[in-house]
Amino acid sequence: MQELLEKCPVCQHTQTQKYITCEDFTVSHEKFDIVSCQKCGFKFTNPRPTADTIGKYYQSENYISHSNTSKGIISKIYHQVRKITLQQKVDLINKLNGGKQGSLLDIGCGTGMFLNAAKSSGWKVSGVEPSDGARTMAEEINQISIPSEILGSYQDQQFDIITMWHVLEHVHLLNETVEFLKEKSTQKGKVIIAVPNHESKDAQIYQEHWAAYDVPRHLYHFSRNSIQQLFENHGFKLKEHLPMKFDSFYVSMLSTKYQQGNTNYVESFLSGLKSNRVGAKQKNNYSSIIYIFEKK
Repeated sequence: MQELLEKCPVCQHTQTQKYITCEDFTVSHEKFDIVSCQKCGFKFTNPRPTADTIGKYYQSENYISHSNTSKGIISKIYHQVRKITLQQKVDLINKLNGGKQGSLLDIGCGTGMFLNAAKSSGWKVSGVEPSDGARTMAEEINQISIPSEILGSYQDQQFDIITMWHVLEHVHLLNETVEFLKEKSTQKGKVIIAVPNHESKDAQIYQEHWAAYDVPRHLYHFSRNSIQQLFENHGFKLKEHLPMKFDSFYVSMLSTKYQQGNTNYVESFLSGLKSNRVGAKQKNNYSSIIYIFEKK
């Protein structure tokens, strides 16, 4: 079952036009349209599976963040890179919290690896994870109870740091989720959002084969301007944004596989290199970007 959004989630304009059609290369091989708002330019998958029916599109071992699978070269590379990026994420939250540990909420915590790294660094950790299998693993690793739903969880609690690592693009109730982030963030707290950037060079190279479109699991496709506008609508201001340089290589590997049937490692490396080089010249216009927001 699918649903059709009649308004742009960012500016509420009612007129859209088709931007690109992409295939679900991971699970169903169905095709989905991504549309562009004719007023603000925001891109979103439309129509899309409903919240009740989208679960089947996650049922694949290839969806690494939910399965922890290490089958295949791409998965092995993913896990090696993750060891590095986990420490980078912990260093970031320590820095943003003035060098001291505090309370952390990781929304879409997957199998709980980041929570565990933060916990080992002294943070009081909490999480949210809708996937039953991933949530069970996260609870076992971190010895905490983790709710499955974002909205309504952690009532009467606020957090020094809230993170969503490649998660915001998945949530059906976008504006309600951003409002939840505002309610759950302390006055001086930071909200860290990492999402793909459809304006990056690798997105231009691979077009409808760009792996970070990842339809229909990715419901929204952000640019630097659109995510800033969305959060400003809810009383946030952008503090800074940072590159996720590894993503351009990982996304390029998947994209060449989708485009050619097999992963072209040389081409993927060169595309990732080019994307990062262009991203640096264009003021952080990278394949994926970390945005750090705080309340106005």
